[in-house]
Amino acid sequence: MAFKDLKQKKWFKIMTNMYVLVLSVFVVWMLFFDTNSLLIHLELRKEIKKLEKTQDFLKNEIARDKKIIEKLSDEDELERFAREEYYLKKKNEEIYLIEYEDSLKLKDKE
Repeated sequence: MAFKDLKQKKWFKIMTNMYVLVLSVFVVWMLFFDTNSLLIHLELRKEIKKLEKTQDFLKNEIARDKKIIEKLSDEDELERFAREEYYLKKKNEEIYLIEYEDSLKLKDKE
């Protein structure tokens, strides 16, 4: 098949049209090389989804912390929390911690 025969084909005429060539170069440039390329948009979309998940998680944490703060505004609850979490005690008071064997972290027996 010679170049003359190739020139006679309809698809060759369409593909060698100046407008098609310029449009093809433009599309390739916009998809891969431009500062706002498709690849960058995909990366940014992934990052936005990740940040939205983080935002939802943090909103839930804030709501949970607000409930805890509201609960700790009561003096009795604050004292209970301090005793349970930080093992605080009053003067002249003794605290006995009872730990069960299954709750202790033991090293594996060798």
